[in-house]
Amino acid sequence: MYEKNIAVLKDAVRNRSVIRHVSKHRNPDGSMDVEGNLTLWNQGMEPFEKMPLWKNGRTPNYDASVTLQPEPYLVFIPAPVWSEVKSTIVIAHGGGFLTRTGCEGVNVAWYFHQKGYPTAILSYRLQPYNRLDAMADLHRAIRRIRAGKEALEVGEQVFAMGFSAGAMLCANCGTHFDQGNPEAEDVVERYSSRPDAVVMGYGAFSKVSIPRMFLEEPEFGMWGRTLEEKIYLAPDKNLSVDTPPFFIWQTLSDDGRHGLHLARALSDLEIHYELHIFDEGLHGIAMADGENDLSMNLPHVQHWGELCDEWLRNLS
Repeated sequence: MYEKNIAVLKDAVRNRSVIRHVSKHRNPDGSMDVEGNLTLWNQGMEPFEKMPLWKNGRTPNYDASVTLQPEPYLVFIPAPVWSEVKSTIVIAHGGGFLTRTGCEGVNVAWYFHQKGYPTAILSYRLQPYNRLDAMADLHRAIRRIRAGKEALEVGEQVFAMGFSAGAMLCANCGTHFDQGNPEAEDVVERYSSRPDAVVMGYGAFSKVSIPRMFLEEPEFGMWGRTLEEKIYLAPDKNLSVDTPPFFIWQTLSDDGRHGLHLARALSDLEIHYELHIFDEGLHGIAMADGENDLSMNLPHVQHWGELCDEWLRNLS
């Protein structure tokens, strides 16, 4: 099931079908070229067989009039035939909840597929939807994988891996989750939405965690529109004894205090984590292998993938 997606993914990586150099991200007036970005993503995803999160137009709060945003979906990539790994990695791209950074979906999925994992690329809702809508999409994706584990030939374990905005989203779902409703009419809702681990690539950001830390305040409230929402969306303010392990990596281009602050909060509750802060590299480098919108090839930073693979295997 979904086996054809393996060949499609390989072609997408080879053809760089969702990579758009940073020089083309903005319009002549300096505004973000959202239409061009989303069009590229939609075209790149077109050949894949998709797994809808909700069926028959039942996505909560979905507005069909929002252009270039179909209902949220997963692109599931089965593990290689030789692999015995059953733990699925759900991958959430970045893009500031405004656009989609393709290399953080397609290229990351291909890397971990080659390591033997079943992977799933999540296309979640962006502006004008809010972060709670995006969280609902990732929660549903985790449940969807578990509910379909027999058909997908995967195990119960699901890891949430994200980059930038996607990392923020994964952290939110690692701190706000439920165990499912066994009485739910919708079978998928009977499964837990708790990820078994959270992998954050340059996304340990919070609006309320570092005093006087400047972070851009988009009009659509990426950080939350009220102080209550901002606290709710700050992972370090919502940890519990049930919070899953975290793997956190970033570069110093994003101020090391972000990763350090979250690691400190995890330490305080004795939640297992691993933290890597690399000296070189910029925000948005994905696998740091040159196949990204920045064309940055950083062999030392590339080690994050190997380190993460080893860390995840110890959890499996």
